[in-house]
Amino acid sequence: MKFFADTADIDAIKDLHDHGMLDGVTTNPSIIKKSGRDIIEVTKEICSITDGPVSAEVTAIDAETMIAEGRKLAQIADNIAVKVPLTWDGLKACKALTDEGTMVNVTLCFSPNQALLAAKAGATFISPFIGRLDDISLDGMELIADIRTVYDNYGYETQILAASIRNVNHMKDCAIVGADVATAPPNVIQAMAKHVLTDKGLDAFLADIKAAEIKIL
Repeated sequence: MKFFADTADIDAIKDLHDHGMLDGVTTNPSIIKKSGRDIIEVTKEICSITDGPVSAEVTAIDAETMIAEGRKLAQIADNIAVKVPLTWDGLKACKALTDEGTMVNVTLCFSPNQALLAAKAGATFISPFIGRLDDISLDGMELIADIRTVYDNYGYETQILAASIRNVNHMKDCAIVGADVATAPPNVIQAMAKHVLTDKGLDAFLADIKAAEIKIL
């Protein structure tokens, strides 16, 4: 499963890259707002850090303007994936941009039917929102599993990009059900390394190292 960082924090992106844990980056208007930077400027810098796909979202809601914005965003770098909403207009924009050779991430997916439409429109990625479904007492992971089944049934190449990930259990479950990509805040990816028994074992090793005065360098 690929790891995408859901952030525009340059330092966090570089840290994940240096650890070999970065396969791409996703952004959205809320993330760009939080960064306090111009969308073109910060997206260009992110694209210089990773060769993987970097999702940059359009701001329009009508197809023609989405297509125009998508073309402008695609000029930032070769690894831009234009992010469009899963609306009827968004699907039209997806088809047009895909036909031009641009990667497209169709976002705000909440049903297998929507995911099927996105695949037929040629989406590179479909972004089902796990956490937001969980928030209203629906099973976000069931959605990922259902989309996996639909795509496998018909050989669609659209990658399932699990989004709205809140915790390490979401990451584990996404890997189990077969998501192609999981995009998560950097702190969630980092937290995957933590386990109480790892900490306990390390403390014991350190105590023995000190007692035995073991030195390597």
